[in-house]
Amino acid sequence: GKICRVTSSGMVADGKRAKSWVAGPSPAMTQGECVVVARRGRLGVAGEVDPVGAQPSIRPASPSDIPAVLRLIRGLAAYERLLHEFTATEADLDQALFGPLPRIHAILAESDGHAVGIALFYYSFSTFTARANIFLEDLFVDPAYRGRGFGLALMRHIAQRAVAENCRRIEWRVLNWNQPSIDFYQRLGAEPIEDWHTRQLGGDALVALAKGIAHG
Repeated sequence: GKICRVTSSGMVADGKRAKSWVAGPSPAMTQGECVVVARRGRLGVAGEVDPVGAQPSIRPASPSDIPAVLRLIRGLAAYERLLHEFTATEADLDQALFGPLPRIHAILAESDGHAVGIALFYYSFSTFTARANIFLEDLFVDPAYRGRGFGLALMRHIAQRAVAENCRRIEWRVLNWNQPSIDFYQRLGAEPIEDWHTRQLGGDALVALAKGIAHG
């Protein structure tokens, strides 16, 4: 995989094209950066082009949106050829999003009142600067609605939130073979960062470490 960065001059924050794609003023990103970590990847957005017609409607998900959230995440799993790993249920998502200790936040993109895109994110932390980051776990737009600005609107909404909350950066992953999405992020200003590798620990290795026993 590769790692990319969007600097403070990225189009999400202040590019003129972005202004025509998303309703609302374009804030100047005076701090922070966006980092793309391309490992196994979770972002399923095809390349965006200038939309025609009404501006995308972006809003936080509510408990009544759980079926739509599940549908869109399942669509992402299908797009990433990972349906065999998809086990989430409506009850799981309701607990994660709206339970006593929410683990993740969801933003929906709508067209005529129908949810057609989603961004799911949570907060991480930069210890060197003692500032929060936003980790964008999933970004997905229904294939029938791609190329109309929904993906950019979701990204810009997250960028605006990061700036408003004084976050240092946004981080996310993209599959190495997902060239349309990689191209999309490059148009936002993403550049490769080659000096980091991501790792994950799960399954038997995770259990072995938790129990203090040898693995492998």
